[in-house]
Amino acid sequence: MRNILLGVAAAAMLLVPSLAAAADGFATANVNMRSGPSTRYPAVTVIPVETELEIHGCLSDVPWCDVSFYQGRGWVAAQYIATEYRQNRVYLQPQYYRPLGIPTITFDLGNYWERNYRNRDFYRDRQRWSRSNDDGNRIERRRTTDQYERRDQYRNTDNDVYNQDRDRRDRRDRDRDRRRVIEERNTVDQFDNDGRRRRDESRRQENRREEARPQENRREQRRNEERRNDRRNDRRPGTCAEGDVQCAINKAK
Repeated sequence: MRNILLGVAAAAMLLVPSLAAAADGFATANVNMRSGPSTRYPAVTVIPVETELEIHGCLSDVPWCDVSFYQGRGWVAAQYIATEYRQNRVYLQPQYYRPLGIPTITFDLGNYWERNYRNRDFYRDRQRWSRSNDDGNRIERRRTTDQYERRDQYRNTDNDVYNQDRDRRDRRDRDRDRRRVIEERNTVDQFDNDGRRRRDESRRQENRREEARPQENRREQRRNEERRNDRRNDRRPGTCAEGDVQCAINKAK
């Protein structure tokens, strides 16, 4: 009886991954669903693009997830899975596991294949696949680490390019503002110079008028003197006023 209870408990532990809460997702491309979390494992089937998936869990060290759809169950790289997060479509990444309720699981080839692939041809070679499982996982983890490092490098490169572009834009804006200030200053200086030239010209004209005023006064004095002389001559006896024709006739007689 005790052995039976232990067997039931062990079976229940094997079923824990399948009983875990599953999240909904869909395939972003026509992608192979494989019998393990690596491209080394045999392909089970091809998941058509936009096919709805149930995500039963994902590994913590490599971005592979245990999924199922109407044609079976298997593993798909997380980069080919999308889901809804806060009303936005996002590619499945580790930072979304906890908010979406996706459990972090492990992969046991013997138990997993026993539950899902007993009728598959590759099931007969499970011992060979099991022996190569550890080496393959190390290779996959190293490959994943390299991918994340390259992604971070590209991200840093993008940030550097963005910062360089931003610096160029800032320099261009500063140069444009500097040119605008210089042009405005030159315009103001030009207006000031024009004003000074106009004031200088007005001052010179005023000086010329001041210089010409004594001469005009002297000419005016001479004309007045001539008029006075003419009037005195008109008042002398025997002289005729200018324009007096009768006087001139009488004087001629």
